[in-house]
Amino acid sequence: MAKRASSADRRRFILRKLHSLSGVVPLGLFVVLHLWTQAHGLWGQARYDEAIADRNAIPYLPLIEVGLVLLPLAFHGLFGVFLALQSRANVGAYPFNRNWMYVAQRLSGVAGLAFIVWHLGQYWLPKYQGQLSPAELYPALCADLSATHGGVPLIALAYILGVAATVFHLANGLWGFCVSWGIVVTRNAQRLSATVFGLGGLLLFFLGANTAIYFATGSRVAVFGVPVGSHETLARTCSDLTTAVPAGQPAGLGK
Repeated sequence: MAKRASSADRRRFILRKLHSLSGVVPLGLFVVLHLWTQAHGLWGQARYDEAIADRNAIPYLPLIEVGLVLLPLAFHGLFGVFLALQSRANVGAYPFNRNWMYVAQRLSGVAGLAFIVWHLGQYWLPKYQGQLSPAELYPALCADLSATHGGVPLIALAYILGVAATVFHLANGLWGFCVSWGIVVTRNAQRLSATVFGLGGLLLFFLGANTAIYFATGSRVAVFGVPVGSHETLARTCSDLTTAVPAGQPAGLGK
């Protein structure tokens, strides 16, 4: 019995380590690269299409997406949901900061997973079904995120909240990874790493939220090399696309 219990504990330990590692590599790296690629839309459709073309030119891209994104995402997400269901929140008895962060990590993971699956169903799946070409992706994002329901841009808000949950889960998870893998050991090192990852998460959220707001409104906080409010150097922007939609025509694109 003791040997069987020891074997089960060993498997659980290995699964937890793999779960932690997969959240950093490859999924964490993919999130950063994906947000950066999408941010090219801030420069207009021409720059965005170039970024998408560069990504699509990667050899064996479908195999890479399945092997290094979808399969790790399925493992990380499903095992993460299992951990969330198994965990017991003790913030009432021990209202310490790290206990709250532990609960927030589990909740943000579930929310982030739901957002990513929804996002894949919106754009990745139609792309591989031949329903959405690379040239149609930019107008689709502009139309979908600028669509309103009762005057409220629900899809854009969902994207901002989804990016927030995903980025928080990544930043807080990076800190947990460094602690659990023995990379940062001392209390000072843990505090410093928490600050670094927190600031990095804020910058990453700003990048994603700025992109979502741009696709929703045609406005952006800032773009490197382009003055705020200037569209002269941007070929075919979201503002051009949304203002060109005829009256009475739905803003969203059918998939």
